Amino acid sequence: MFSWVKQEQETYLFHDFHSPALEPADFQSKPMVLLVGQYSTGKTTFIRYLLEQDFPGMRIGPEPTTDGFIAVMHGENEGVVPGNALVVDPKKPFRKLNAFGNSFLNRFICSQMPNQVLQSISIIDTPGILSGEKQRISRGYDFAEVLRWFGERVDRIILLFDAHKLDISDEFSEAIKAFKGQDDKIRVVLNKADQVDTQQLMRVYGALMWSLGKVINTPEVVRVYLGSFWAKPLQNTENRRLFEAESQDLFRDIQSLPRNAALRKLNDLIKRARLAKVHAYIISYLKKEMPSLFGREKKKDELIQRLPEIYTILQREHHISPGDFPNVTKMQDMLQHYDFSKFPSLKVKLIEKVDKMLASKIAVLMAMIREEEAKQPPAMVSGGAFEGSQDGPFGQGYGEGISAGADAEDWIVSRDKHRYDEIFYTLMPINGKITGVNAKKEMMNSRLPNTVLGKIWKLADCDQDGMLDDEEFALAQHLIKIKLEGYELPTELPNHLVPPSHRKNPTADALYNHVED
Repeated sequence: MFSWVKQEQETYLFHDFHSPALEPADFQSKPMVLLVGQYSTGKTTFIRYLLEQDFPGMRIGPEPTTDGFIAVMHGENEGVVPGNALVVDPKKPFRKLNAFGNSFLNRFICSQMPNQVLQSISIIDTPGILSGEKQRISRGYDFAEVLRWFGERVDRIILLFDAHKLDISDEFSEAIKAFKGQDDKIRVVLNKADQVDTQQLMRVYGALMWSLGKVINTPEVVRVYLGSFWAKPLQNTENRRLFEAESQDLFRDIQSLPRNAALRKLNDLIKRARLAKVHAYIISYLKKEMPSLFGREKKKDELIQRLPEIYTILQREHHISPGDFPNVTKMQDMLQHYDFSKFPSLKVKLIEKVDKMLASKIAVLMAMIREEEAKQPPAMVSGGAFEGSQDGPFGQGYGEGISAGADAEDWIVSRDKHRYDEIFYTLMPINGKITGVNAKKEMMNSRLPNTVLGKIWKLADCDQDGMLDDEEFALAQHLIKIKLEGYELPTELPNHLVPPSHRKNPTADALYNHVED
């Protein structure tokens, strides 16, 4: 199906200008998570927190400790594979990194270990980013280009910030810009958020969003997760509930990666096909404008200078979005090294075949992927920190909100029922029940929207007679209290909240009456 795309990329030298050709290992590899951040923001500690064990080559400290790229992957035996050996392994998706030379490969290792988390995903640790121009030059390789290479192939890019290190240095800004076109993969983690109080955290969060807004030029707000991602006591516990909810959201996002891996790889393949098509138009246009004999060098320089104008011409002529074009400055630099007269002319039939494939075949392939996924159990990341608080009393929301009282012997509503009864008997009950009109007057005092109050009414009216007895009214007031505290309401009433007189278990009624006595 993708043979026409491959032919198009080879014809118009796509791999020389942009990303190298994809190999079987790129499609067979596990989903990858790339961690990027300034030094001492907790990147390596974050990996250790997820895995719940040390990995070979790990170094943690307040100073810049990770001085290279570490691919943390699953392996039967624990050990380290150096970069030069890694790029010749056909089973690993790193063969094309060979183009960055020995300066990079000497700072690239694969850390292998048996770990349940790594059976589902691989994690890429990166060097801590420093400020200033000197650090970029002294690396000996193009750091931003390496990040761009990884950004095109990973499933998730996590930018880590420290609550005390919000400045985005020149190199960090360049690194983030290297992920242009991969905005859907980017997540931001504000780590060590427990080291500031609530007021300071609000200011830190606002400052971070302002800094990111200057670098990530998208109208959508990037998702920021707050927390303290290490296994040590929180310094400020006032935001504990927030941190737990944020960490669970982040874990769910990472856990979903294996399930969406096939569609993500297909999506990246479509991106390459669209860019290859635009690249073909650019190359063929430059070829068409070249003179047949004299003045080639002069014309070449003129065309390179006019490249922004050529982009505009091609946009109008072929109805292409401006966002589909490659970076104009980078393209101008690369074109300096090529002879335009040797570029191929536009092959209209080849472009038409690629367009047809993108228009019709992709939808069929996506349906096949969904159908195949439906036949298999959902793939999820498990083990390590992902198992730590899923179940039991330390699970998120356990004993709070709607689940409060689930393991209590008494009916939790009975603890405040005496207060609810005082209100109930002022609403003029008839035969022990109040009408919907009278209940509505009291429930409206909560100022909750009618849609929410309507849901509470349905949950509280256990016998569905359109009226509330004293227990049902107390239950309605309890549900209002839960909603006002910021918790969500259930779609069905949990067993532990069903009023005792409406339960089918006589033992529960006897227990409740005994408590009341």
